[in-house]
Amino acid sequence: MPKSSLKIGVKVALNSLVSRLQRDYPEFHFVYGKRFSFRPPKTIVIGPDEGKNTPLLVFHELGHAISGEYSYALSIERLKIESLAWQEGKKAYQNYQDLALPAWDDSFVEDNLDTYRNWLHQKSKCPSCGLTRYQDANQKWCCPYCRQFKN
Repeated sequence: MPKSSLKIGVKVALNSLVSRLQRDYPEFHFVYGKRFSFRPPKTIVIGPDEGKNTPLLVFHELGHAISGEYSYALSIERLKIESLAWQEGKKAYQNYQDLALPAWDDSFVEDNLDTYRNWLHQKSKCPSCGLTRYQDANQKWCCPYCRQFKN
């Protein structure tokens, strides 16, 4: 099958999926945009074609909407919210097997979650001494080592 035919097939399948999601989840608005995202409280933005993983990204954003969890105070909560969105998205995905969607790809999900894990690791690393910092109740990053010996 030529590559252009494959791309058209994916687009048709995506349109079928979105039509069905709009019917099954009338409380949410599905729109096309520049990047996949959930805009609280009701808008799910479908980004550009990501190949076979596009439906998974749609379900991930639906997972954000379904869970109702989309704001965070501490950085660690962001990882929790992203993980929850993938879990909820996977549950919803199970109801759409008749659409011949690509198989759920746990390694794709873990790769996506790794971007947040890596982000959190970088945020928590003390720029002065390199040890792991923590966030206090005021969302300020604190290094126990530097705090103890530099105050």
